Amino acid sequence: MNKAELRKFYLQKRQALSEAEYTQLNFQVYQQFFASIDLSFINVIHTFLPVTAKREPDTWLIIDRVRREFPHIRISIPRTDNRNHTLENFYFEGLHQLTTTAWGIQEPRQGTPTEPEKIDLVLVPLLAFDQTGHRLGYGKGFYDRFLKLCRPDCLKTGLSFFQAEKKIEGINELDVRMDLCVTPEGIIKFSN
Repeated sequence: MNKAELRKFYLQKRQALSEAEYTQLNFQVYQQFFASIDLSFINVIHTFLPVTAKREPDTWLIIDRVRREFPHIRISIPRTDNRNHTLENFYFEGLHQLTTTAWGIQEPRQGTPTEPEKIDLVLVPLLAFDQTGHRLGYGKGFYDRFLKLCRPDCLKTGLSFFQAEKKIEGINELDVRMDLCVTPEGIIKFSN
């Protein structure tokens, strides 16, 4: 399948999840994340905020536990700049900081900017991924542009309810590979 076909397929697959399945998959991804990733050397985590209406993995579960159990870790969240398809990143201060866009995305209204080189781990949104670590997003390139600004040793981490495709057709030099992907069954590491 090409990128457009895969996007459509995985959007439909996520929408077909029952509330119970969605809740269970979120809990499994959350458990695998904390069981598989050593956070002791992480100072800043960047994460997308989920659009639950699109059945995106619920990163609030991870955010809440990090804030409770790893107080030394700062959370960074994105705000989209639709004029040039880039992300502005801010440290998460609390729910009072958030507003919801016309597309149903929660974003910070204001805050202290996060410099990309300070980020140690990025939770990357995706619709699908393949066995080599390439991801399929919504097609605007926001995260590919952002990930190129991060340090080479920053852990680019996908969250997916589904397993890897063999290969995503149409990958190009603008597409940034992930280092690992967390699924309900475990963590998949990609060699660079």
